[in-house]
Amino acid sequence: MKAHIASVLRATPLPAMLYNNPVAYGTDFTPEQIDELAIQYSNLAAVKESSTDVRRVTAIRALTGDRLTIFVGVDDAIVEGIEAGAVGWIAGLVNAFPRESVDLFNLATDGEKQSAFELYRWFLPLLRMDTVPKFVQLIKQVQQEAGCGSARVRPPRLQLEGEELAAARAIFAHAQAHRPANAKSGSAFAAS
Repeated sequence: MKAHIASVLRATPLPAMLYNNPVAYGTDFTPEQIDELAIQYSNLAAVKESSTDVRRVTAIRALTGDRLTIFVGVDDAIVEGIEAGAVGWIAGLVNAFPRESVDLFNLATDGEKQSAFELYRWFLPLLRMDTVPKFVQLIKQVQQEAGCGSARVRPPRLQLEGEELAAARAIFAHAQAHRPANAKSGSAFAAS
């Protein structure tokens, strides 16, 4: 893993982001390994932390200080990740739910805990689709259901079918039916 990332970092002077997603890809960069890379390669500028363990944000920050910009990379850890010190979010459901995603990020960043919790509680069943091995298929299915994309995926991935497809559609339909009133016609959650 280190040899691969090091070869990429050596190949360019451009700032780079390390994408750590052990759930989907089966490889896991520990905070210590991320720190080692950040020390050795000054163009390692950021990490998309997708381990699903919010403690990783604080562990990376403790080791690297301000050398790396830390982004949350799993949707259902955004509020906790911001609280732990992440400064950005690479969101999966943002294309299907842009207003809610931006509002949730802003509320978490601004420390508006009660409003963030209310929106988060509604959003969590959708956001959890970003935390499983078939996250690409699930996100693309939600985008199709929302009318802003297609469920098509590139091989070797296969589209959802059967029970998985029915479950994804049911989660989307429930979210749509119970969408916060202020999210349906512009949002009172939006930061001023």
